[in-house]
Amino acid sequence: MIVSFKLKHLLGILLVSVLVVVLGLTIYKEIKPTTQFLKPMQEICVVIDAGHGGIDGGSVGKITGVYESELNLKFAKNLKERLEEMNISCYLTRQDDNGLYDSSAKNLKRSDMKKRKEIIEGISPKLVVSLHMNSFPLSSSRGVQTFYKKGNEQGCNLANSIQKQLSSSLIAKQNTGKVGDFYIVNCTEIPSVLIECGFLSNAEDEKLLISQDYQNKFCYLVMCGIVDYLNN
Repeated sequence: MIVSFKLKHLLGILLVSVLVVVLGLTIYKEIKPTTQFLKPMQEICVVIDAGHGGIDGGSVGKITGVYESELNLKFAKNLKERLEEMNISCYLTRQDDNGLYDSSAKNLKRSDMKKRKEIIEGISPKLVVSLHMNSFPLSSSRGVQTFYKKGNEQGCNLANSIQKQLSSSLIAKQNTGKVGDFYIVNCTEIPSVLIECGFLSNAEDEKLLISQDYQNKFCYLVMCGIVDYLNN
């Protein structure tokens, strides 16, 4: 039985290694991730939260007019695909363009966030990743930021691991995670991060964020950061 487990483990590592090489030789050849896939991931579940939705479109692109909610969902589905290639099961809080709120609620935003919390508590995942697009009055502001709950050590480790990967190949505002006061990271003790993927108020960032190639690259790096965290 021990021999069988070791054999399966070695075969799993070999299979993942081949996959990473193939990815590296195709659309990700400019990325040099530090990730080594050391542990079997089949028993791990990740909740991926696409921010906003429904009547809450979030930020709006200054050039193309794209809604944040639309991009959040595209990035969420892309990340889900990357993680599932690593045999990590995923659950999307939002599957389509609709919001999660009860339409009869007096406060739709509060209803929406409450539903997200219920999903997280019901699934009890290994970690939570919430995806958003940033905006700021100063149009020169750009780059990736990863936030975590103050005092949550594992959340900090997760944020640092993801931000390290992102900053290695993309424009980032810092090389490590940052404490953020957001409901989605504060509502649970499960290691959780909120990633601001870029600024829709910046023309250069917006151009990248709507690009399929950039979305693939970005989500691949987030996946590498998550796997680095899980391995450690």
